[in-house]
Amino acid sequence: MTLHYHPDWTSPDLAAAARGPDVPAGRIIGQIVGEHAGPTLIVVCGIHGNERAGVLAAKRVFATLERRKSRIRGEIVAISGNLAAMRLGLRHQVRDLNRVWTDARVADLEERAAKGADLDAEDKEQLEMLREIRAGIARARGPVHLIDLHTTSAQGFPFILFGDTLRQRKFATAIPLPILMGLEEHLDGVLSAYWSTQGLITMGCEGGQHDDPGSVDNLEAVVLLGAESAGLFGAGTIIETSAAFALCERRRGDLPHIMEVISRRAITRDDEFVMEPGFANLAPVRAGRLLARDKNGEIRAPRDGIVILPLYQAQGSEGFFWGREISPARLRLSEALRKVQVDRFLKFLPGVERTAVAKDGKGKTRLTVDTKLAAFYPRDMFHLLGFRRIRNQEAVWLVERPPEG
Repeated sequence: MTLHYHPDWTSPDLAAAARGPDVPAGRIIGQIVGEHAGPTLIVVCGIHGNERAGVLAAKRVFATLERRKSRIRGEIVAISGNLAAMRLGLRHQVRDLNRVWTDARVADLEERAAKGADLDAEDKEQLEMLREIRAGIARARGPVHLIDLHTTSAQGFPFILFGDTLRQRKFATAIPLPILMGLEEHLDGVLSAYWSTQGLITMGCEGGQHDDPGSVDNLEAVVLLGAESAGLFGAGTIIETSAAFALCERRRGDLPHIMEVISRRAITRDDEFVMEPGFANLAPVRAGRLLARDKNGEIRAPRDGIVILPLYQAQGSEGFFWGREISPARLRLSEALRKVQVDRFLKFLPGVERTAVAKDGKGKTRLTVDTKLAAFYPRDMFHLLGFRRIRNQEAVWLVERPPEG
């Protein structure tokens, strides 16, 4: 058993620490390697530098697991995200560190680093994160899981998000919080989506408002339940997960179990976007309600729906996301269709080129869909089978699904 834990980082007043400059000194927040083989869980904290609740939650988890370390199978390691931005109290310096995780961007970064090129602040942070995550993968003695911890500028409820593969569903739905699906279709370069395409089992969690001490509680509970779901405690559990489960159930309350992102309100500084005050994350909104204003005037709800991640901070490229509730029956139908591999027949449909179906070495499946020929195919058909649009090319969709197995 190897334990790396830093008790001097644990504040006696976590509520005050959540509002203060509590930043880990190095990339590794904590690490426990069990004597017996098992899964690996990598926890990423603070990829946005103004979201420090995840760091505090990780410290709590390692304080708990230090008392339960004989139960650990495999490894759990927590790493810091944007350390430089954390030290400055900023979301980021040059660019959003949670929008740079693509194959092309990673390859370019590593090529520039190998040539000794100048790297900016986020380049350096990403390079260090790459090294630590890959080191965790190299040490693994079982499947590798990753949880990315976040908080929001708006008040509201915690929720879970993940790329829709069956094994990621199994990992994430063990946590009784609302589930948000489809966010990765509207964002490029997200950390959890990238590592999912590399074969990891991933999910993200938005734990609550940045400075709310309850957000630390929520993220702590998610990490404990994620560790249990991943199998770090073997066939058993630890007593703390019962309280974590109960907390998440209370936080969910009467919220819908499953929601889906329909659209994204992209913004720039020039838009002069200002969110109307008072919107909580995951708040239901009726059609026509005033949501925000920009230099062109009022922005109103297009229909009844759910406002997701409304922006109440200076930095950010999304004003809000718009969503809707979906039925749990849809997930059951989706699972049944995938188990009988209905997706094998998609390439025979008009407008879906047979030669456009490819599996690369990482197990990703891609389809090219000609929307002129396939205009009558509902996008939900691809969603049911786990595909998400990753690019529009005039009248063509490029859709992709991460590895299922």
